[in-house]
Amino acid sequence: MESTPIKTLSVSDARTKLDAGDAVFLDIRDPDSYAQDHIPGAIHISDANVAEYVATTDKAKTHIVYCYHGITSQSGATYFQAQGFADVYSMDGGFCAWEE
Repeated sequence: MESTPIKTLSVSDARTKLDAGDAVFLDIRDPDSYAQDHIPGAIHISDANVAEYVATTDKAKTHIVYCYHGITSQSGATYFQAQGFADVYSMDGGFCAWEE
């Protein structure tokens, strides 16, 4: 079975989707980093809550996964795609790029 390539999007495109309310942001950084600062409205996802999130969320919505630098979020986006999420992106540059 061929895996679907991960879609990525730039910080500016992510900001556009945030401003329009067109996407759910998933923060996969550690809890302390999330508590310190995160994209407004982002949901913190960890091993502790990911199964419940996958089971209870609308998988048709656009989801944007981000981490620190946009590397780990690619694996995160792959995971959510595999769970049946229809429109998943990894945000290029991660939260570090968002803050710039």
